[in-house]
Formats: sequence, C-alpha cells, structure tokens
Amino acid sequence: MSAVDRDHLKIFAGRASTDIAEAVSQHLMLPTGQGTTELFPDGELIVRVEEDVRGRDCFVVQSTCDPVNANLMELLIYIDCLRRASAKRITAVIPYFGYARQDRKDAGRTPITAKLVANLIVAAGADRVLCMDLHAAQIQGFFDIPVDHLTAATVFCDYFKDIRDELGELVIVSPDVGNVKVANAYASVLDADLAIVDKRRESGMKVASRNLIGNVKDRTVLMVDDMISTAGTICEAAKLVMEQGANDVIAAASHPVLVGLALDRLRDAPISRIVITDSIPDKGRLDPIRDKLVSLSVAPLLGEAIHRIHHDQSVSALFQRGTGTKR
Repeated sequence: MSAVDRDHLKIFAGRASTDIAEAVSQHLMLPTGQGTTELFPDGELIVRVEEDVRGRDCFVVQSTCDPVNANLMELLIYIDCLRRASAKRITAVIPYFGYARQDRKDAGRTPITAKLVANLIVAAGADRVLCMDLHAAQIQGFFDIPVDHLTAATVFCDYFKDIRDELGELVIVSPDVGNVKVANAYASVLDADLAIVDKRRESGMKVASRNLIGNVKDRTVLMVDDMISTAGTICEAAKLVMEQGANDVIAAASHPVLVGLALDRLRDAPISRIVITDSIPDKGRLDPIRDKLVSLSVAPLLGEAIHRIHHDQSVSALFQRGTGTKR
C-alpha cells in the first residue's frame, strides 16, 4: 500500500465489527481509523472521528447483527459523522446485513424492512455499500446507490478443497429447496453429487415432513447455507441424512446468527463440523459448540474488495469463482 493510499484511504470500525475491521486493515497494511462510539446514560450514541477525513475515501465496517437496532443506528451515525466531516466518499461495509429476511410482503399489512434499512443508509449519506451473502440477492436493488455483493463461497471452497481427500465420497445436500442453486454450484466446484431435502407440511396435522431426493448412503454430507439462525432446519436435515445412511455431516454457513435454541440444537445434532465465517463476532457466545467449530476469516476478501473500490477496479473478479446467491 503506497503512502498516497495510506493518506487517502481510511477504514473505521463500528463496535460490532472491531475484530474484522482490524483484520481488514492489517490485510491492507493500514492503521484502523481513529474513531470512538460512546453511549450516554440515556441510551443515546455519539460517534467521534478523531482524525482528518476531508477529501478521503472512507469505509465504515459494521455488521448489523444482534443487537440489530443499536448496531444499525451506530452505522447510520458513523456515516453521518463522516459526511459532515467532508469525507469525499463513504462506503458502508456490512459483512452481515440485518433485516435481510424482511425483503417482501408475505402477508397483509406487513413492512418490507430491508427496503427501509436501505433507505436509511442512503439518507445517512453513504455513497456505496459493500456487503456479503445477502439472504435475498434482490436487496441490492433496494439501494439507490451502487452495491457490491460479495460471497464467501470462495473462502469456503478453498477450505474444502484443502481437505477434499479426507472428506472421501462427498455429497452436497441442500437443506431446503430455496438453496438448490447454490448447493448445485458447490457440487460442481467440489466434484460432488447433489441431494435435496424436500420439506412439506402435512395437511391437518401441520407437521413438517421431510423427504430426501438423492443418495447419501455411506457418504460424507456437506450442507451449505447463507446463515444459521435457530438451526432447526439444518439440524432436522442432518438427522434425516444420517437416518438415510450418511457417514458424516458437515454444516457451513456464512453468517452464524445462532439465536434461541440454536447452540443446544447444534451441540446435540449429528453434525461433526460447523464451518462459519467471522461476519458476526463470536465474543465467546459460541463456546457451547467450540469443539465442532471452524471459523474462517472473510477479512482478506473484504480487504481486497475495498482495495479495488478505492482504485476504481472491478470487484466482480473476486467472485467469478463464486457459487451464486440463495435467491
């Protein structure tokens, strides 16, 4: 990184993403920007940028994970602070985009909160957005500014290619029909077969019944999804494939949301390995499943994207090896 870049490129960290922002800065051989967020006794936030950003290209790294509203508000305030400090360009780097599952009206009198959040980020003064593995790819269109949508697929594929021999005969299982496209792409990259869990609701009983389309007998199963939230779907799918004769089950997800009973379910599920990224901070909350956990960093991927954005280079080249998005 040249001296000119060091002077004109600034990376700031929200409180939810200090670790990944620091890793991004190290990848780019830059110091993390000097900024602080303080919480007043009444719950209000104030952000202070403690260095000159006038005319600089500024990136704010902040996942809008739990506590979602507090982290989102901090991101908005950070953007506003940089705008009023005369930053030349402000990019919101959002490794995990909260509210992404509220992307459409699936019932009467309900909001489309993902669009509302997009509007808020634009109104705060962001010039562009950099995000990763949106739950619904069409959210890119909710923004009236450029969006660079990365996928962690390259990070996962590199990891599984390195251990491909130990996995033996491999089958990629989509835990639901909505993820078939991504699962099929992983199957192609890893030279594996494909199977699908078909989830149906029985009439009258209102009990989910599951059928497996494909053969998993005597094979290692890899299930890949964009996020694991309550872990109900993926744990039920793991039980099903084991009942169908699978030798082992590995789960991989870009975003370890892991709320409610998720940790208990994953701890007790017939899943030997859970591969995640650092898009959402751990901070000890994942200790109950630590013996199953493999955490991969997406900081180099984000860092390379930031480098390319700063130099007005193509970002799409980063995910030409990718496996697509869920929807």
